[in-house]
Amino acid sequence: MKAHGDVHEIPPPPRTGPFLLVGLVALGLLGWGGYGKWQQRAAATETQRKVKDFVPRLRTTGVERVETPVDLTLPGETQAFAKAAIFARATGYVAERRVDIGSRVKAGDILLRIAAPDLDQQLAQAEAQLGQQEAQLLQAKAMVDQARANVNLANVTNSRTSTLAVQGWASRQNADNSQAGVLSQSANLASAEAGVKVAEANIKAQGATVDRLKALTGFKDVVAPFDGVVTTRTVDVGDLVKADAGGTPLLTMDRDDILRISVNVPQNAAVGVAPGVEASIKVPQMPDRAFRGRVERSSVALLTASRTLTTQVDVPNPDGTLRAGLYVYVTLQIPRTAPAIVVPAEALVFNQNGTQVVVMREDGHAEWRGVHIKRDFGQTIELDQGLSGHERIVLSPPPDLRDGQPIERAPDPEPGKPVQAAAR
Repeated sequence: MKAHGDVHEIPPPPRTGPFLLVGLVALGLLGWGGYGKWQQRAAATETQRKVKDFVPRLRTTGVERVETPVDLTLPGETQAFAKAAIFARATGYVAERRVDIGSRVKAGDILLRIAAPDLDQQLAQAEAQLGQQEAQLLQAKAMVDQARANVNLANVTNSRTSTLAVQGWASRQNADNSQAGVLSQSANLASAEAGVKVAEANIKAQGATVDRLKALTGFKDVVAPFDGVVTTRTVDVGDLVKADAGGTPLLTMDRDDILRISVNVPQNAAVGVAPGVEASIKVPQMPDRAFRGRVERSSVALLTASRTLTTQVDVPNPDGTLRAGLYVYVTLQIPRTAPAIVVPAEALVFNQNGTQVVVMREDGHAEWRGVHIKRDFGQTIELDQGLSGHERIVLSPPPDLRDGQPIERAPDPEPGKPVQAAAR
């Protein structure tokens, strides 16, 4: 035992107060951090769920299936339906001029008169020679009649002499002479008949010469070959003109009651071009008027250098409003070989998968579909692959729209109000 005086020291309790406080604070911080992480994780999960379950409201439109003709506008130039360069067929001097440039004439109207005295004299001489040859024909016919009478007399004489020679009243020599006389007169008759044929042939030849000269004298009056307008004039009264000289024509005329326009149709539209295709013609200087025409003819074969089809459009011009040589725009209404699919340009998306549109299926889900552009009209696009024409497509589809994602059709905007993009 220890002495009563021994005092046992009792150790003081440990100082745990500050450490406990620090531990509680740390534990609280850890709990707060874990709670924040849990909140973030929960918010991210909720965001993912919202994103997954989000149904965007998007503007849609129906695909347009077009079967109307294709309007193809091409440049062209008006040309006269017929154009004539009028030359002289009679040599002489211009005695009278009845028209000038811009004069409108009818077919058969006299444009110029040519004085041709030499031609008149040639015609008079030819007619006189024709009269002489007709007289020679009468003389030849008279000689035929005389020769025929001589033949008859020779036959009668020969018959009588032959009878007398048989009876012994005439010598045989006289009989032979009378028989030879018959042959001689027959030869004279044949010669006279041949003379008639020569005279008739001469008359026929001379008549042809007279007819030719009469035709040439008819060309002294220069007449209009068709209804039209005089476009150029190179002679005046007193000028000497020569027949068939070529060179510069006396006058030129255009027929402008119908005009023709030549256009070159590209290969992609040439298949539908045929006679009867309607055309609309616009003149830049007459913006308020449109003229109607139709395709009447084409070259059938394409030009190998440009792969275009030369096509002519005839345009009625009864009032003369249009003129030859005008620069115009021709819009051909070419029938389609197959229906076309037309969509708004804002429906197309160009990405790594090519050109695509978003189709809103009947079950309300989105479907990305590849398409092929045939023609670009600016605000609208014509497609030839990818759509059948009965779909409904999304306008301005968001690039993050998933294939198969549910979508909702946004209501059509009221007239006059701007269209706003769908918010997410």
